[in-house]
Amino acid sequence: MAFDWVSLTTDYGLADGFVAACRGVIAQKAPKAQVIDVSHAVPPQDVRRGATILAQVVPFLPPSVHVAVVDPGVGTGRRGILIVTEEGVFVGPDNGLMVPAASALGGPQAVYELVAEEYRLPSVSHTFHGRDIFAPAAAYLTLGVQPSDFGPEIDPATLVQLAEPKVVVGSQRLRSDVLSVDHFGNIQLAAQVRDIIATGLLLPGASVQVQIGMHTVDATIGRTFDDVEPGEALVFVDSAGHVAIAVNQGFASSLLMVGQRDPIAEIRR
Repeated sequence: MAFDWVSLTTDYGLADGFVAACRGVIAQKAPKAQVIDVSHAVPPQDVRRGATILAQVVPFLPPSVHVAVVDPGVGTGRRGILIVTEEGVFVGPDNGLMVPAASALGGPQAVYELVAEEYRLPSVSHTFHGRDIFAPAAAYLTLGVQPSDFGPEIDPATLVQLAEPKVVVGSQRLRSDVLSVDHFGNIQLAAQVRDIIATGLLLPGASVQVQIGMHTVDATIGRTFDDVEPGEALVFVDSAGHVAIAVNQGFASSLLMVGQRDPIAEIRR
């Protein structure tokens, strides 16, 4: 098992040298490996957001080693792991971050704990396992080192899981956890197309109300942003198959005063 590609998903940002350090480690050990930056703008410590981004992107990537680091528990007793799937290997912390993406690629075939010292940097810090453990592991995987060489196999049932987002389907009413807010201010819900179909709300051109917290706006059911006038709100099914809220040429997140982790949205007739 060897790979040509490594993907990187982190909350490191680009203002500092954290991403460059990880890429540099990979380049030193596996200079022929090609790197895809999925995102380094995951909100700090937001494991759910990182998991969402990774799970929605990996089906469109070539077979790869996927390094994912959104790791509030770095330096604690949390495990570093490899998750092997049919289309790639995930490398990162055992905190639920990689499980949805592994499921998107068919689910874990095997899981190993990252404990072999020969496949990490000689000196491992307490706070930068992305550079010292996960990036070297990814490099060695591209060179053909087998996942089983990194440590003992562990039961996939013992992996940390993120709490399942809540979706409640009613007649002409949908309640759903907010899953994420993207760069354009679009609000993605955990609810998927099947959920809004079940409510009877998915009628193009129909008027609905959207409430998040104390803020309520009128919106229109549509398929694309231009289905409403500039500045007006739209409820639609996004490219990942999730129900989403947008404002044509505006920011739904600002209109509804939504942060990254606001819990519940309600759409009703």
